[in-house]
Amino acid sequence: MTEREGRYIARLSEAPEPKPAAGEVLVRVAASGVNRADLSQIAGHYPPPPGESPIPGLEVSGTVAGTGRPVCALLGGGGHAEAVAVPEGQIFPAPVSMSLGHAAGIPEAFLTAFVNLVGEAALREGETLLVHAGASGVGLAAIGIGKLLGARVAATTRTPEKVPALRLAGADLAIDTSSEDFADAVERHWGACAVGVVLDPVGAATLPGDLRLLATGGRVVFLATMSGSLAELDIRVLTGRRARLIGSMLRSRSRAEKARIVERFEKEILPAFDSGRLSVAIDSVYPPGEASSAFTRMRENANIGKILIDWEAAHRAS
Repeated sequence: MTEREGRYIARLSEAPEPKPAAGEVLVRVAASGVNRADLSQIAGHYPPPPGESPIPGLEVSGTVAGTGRPVCALLGGGGHAEAVAVPEGQIFPAPVSMSLGHAAGIPEAFLTAFVNLVGEAALREGETLLVHAGASGVGLAAIGIGKLLGARVAATTRTPEKVPALRLAGADLAIDTSSEDFADAVERHWGACAVGVVLDPVGAATLPGDLRLLATGGRVVFLATMSGSLAELDIRVLTGRRARLIGSMLRSRSRAEKARIVERFEKEILPAFDSGRLSVAIDSVYPPGEASSAFTRMRENANIGKILIDWEAAHRAS
């Protein structure tokens, strides 16, 4: 797959079926989720960790070969294919309340939200959570998990048409940053220094507002730097609020650490899908032959929720 003039050129090619190593299982892929990290990998800025497949794709749903067990899987790579070898610790049962294909929208988005809100930031019931880029897959997952944990949630988007999706996901305050400053909006709604946790994939452009809003002991978790990586920092605000800035990346963690995260997620969060307290927002589904359109839609920031590639489409058509 290559990028040309802002659009993606994808082609399907034959590859040997993956052979699971010790501690791995083969998963027949029903669907794979498209993530912004895939775009970075295609552009040559985000290589897979050592030992992982060079094929893009960080999450799938499907069935375990030989047993037919329906599962979701978190991957270091290799998901955009008909089959993938997965470490046993990185699979979990697909919820019975949704189609197997749509379950591909769970692993990367919800595990990213979970590990950062619960593991890194220790979000507590009653705190205020601010989620930037709230209409992304991770953003909508974070809103849902935040509400599940008993937080009040503010979420931002720079696209006015996406504001209703933030409210539908459960945000108590949905902010259109194309028409108002997010820090002004939060202060007007909840007062000064009201935010306990910020989940921020934007970076430099939002850091000053994040710090302005933090409560004493507040935490800002940075997932990416979509607006740039260099910013001025007023250390006095950080020390005065006893605040913490946290950098986080899920893909680069060891398989053992990912297994621990998945195990905890399965116990603490996964049941909420079948109880109806959590859901996956699906933006669009593409057959493999139209994968270039899926990646271009992600690059153009046109999606609300998850973009999926349906690997069973070819079998249905044949």
